Amino acid sequence: MKSIFPHMIRNLPEVAIPFKGVKGYIVQGEKEQVVFMEFKKDTEVPEHSHESQWEIVLDGKVDYYEDGKKRTYTKGDRFFVEKGKKHSAWVYAGYSCVMVFNQKDRYKKK
Repeated sequence: MKSIFPHMIRNLPEVAIPFKGVKGYIVQGEKEQVVFMEFKKDTEVPEHSHESQWEIVLDGKVDYYEDGKKRTYTKGDRFFVEKGKKHSAWVYAGYSCVMVFNQKDRYKKK
């Protein structure tokens, strides 16, 4: 599967991600992170929480779970996760997105 991201994004530092078939590239700010992520395999993301997150779907599909409710997002959709809100997801192969975290250490560089 070819990457949706151009060379300039793929040349950013990679992030350490604990899931097989997932790659992420990071732009690090003083108090925040921007992560460009792509999933080559279906991936279950267990329930967790962190600082606030804003995400925009570039391609593919994700089932997002919060407060016992399932929401499905596809290309062009965007959503916001409030600080401390427990959530989980089922991410389908082919999903790519841009995530902005109000947290400088959400992900570590590889």
